[in-house]
Amino acid sequence: MRMLSKSFGKDKPKARQRRQGSGATRKVPGKGLRPSFYAWLNRLLVFVGVGVVIAATAQALLHISAIPVARIVVTGELENTRAEALQDLIQPALAGGFLSTDLQHIRSQIKSLPWIFDASVRRRWPNVLEIHVVEQLAIGRWGENGFINHEGQVFYSEKDLNRGTLPRLQGPEGSAKVLMGNSQQLTEELAPLNLVVMQLVVDERGQLEAQLGNGTSLVLGGDEIAERLQRFAVVYRAELERQIGSVSSVDLRYKNGLAVAFHKPSQMAGR
Repeated sequence: MRMLSKSFGKDKPKARQRRQGSGATRKVPGKGLRPSFYAWLNRLLVFVGVGVVIAATAQALLHISAIPVARIVVTGELENTRAEALQDLIQPALAGGFLSTDLQHIRSQIKSLPWIFDASVRRRWPNVLEIHVVEQLAIGRWGENGFINHEGQVFYSEKDLNRGTLPRLQGPEGSAKVLMGNSQQLTEELAPLNLVVMQLVVDERGQLEAQLGNGTSLVLGGDEIAERLQRFAVVYRAELERQIGSVSSVDLRYKNGLAVAFHKPSQMAGR
């Protein structure tokens, strides 16, 4: 009996501990709702703030897009194109305002002009449109109203400017770029001889013939052009320069020489 009473006495404190421990885990009604309420309120305030920023940005963009283009600045060396013509051409494209102007469309419009090789367009805040243009560099005439530029591209214009000083190039379709290279080569080789190429023609077989400013024809053939011009330069300095006015044509297609044809006396009398 004594042993039992001692055993019960030892168990009582443990029961109290368990009751105390179980009581400590109780939740207080209402306390768990407050964090979720504040989180929801914070999200609402963030959404409202973002909406205000978006509305303000949209309003600012609408205001900027409505600003008209006040000035057009055109730069570049213009010899065959008037700056006023450029401004008149693109004026309808500016109706939407400074920010709404389609720069690529304006660039395409400018490049459609016959004497414009390339163009760039950009905005300069707050209301200026800057246009830089590069004109065609014509190195020869092509057909009736055509010109050929430094890259062998053909463009057309009714303008007669520089027509008298540019050599006339003529050949089948697709030969413009090759003729451009041949013309530059002849110009460089003949310049030290004070001879000018007025016309360069290539036929369907690729045979070249040049007409010089003094009326002499150079029959060049289709290959070894540089070697044949060098041979002509030697003979010209030694023999032909003194009598070039009477020379009708020089055939350079021979392997180790050339053939010279002179004007007839009757032709010389009429010159």
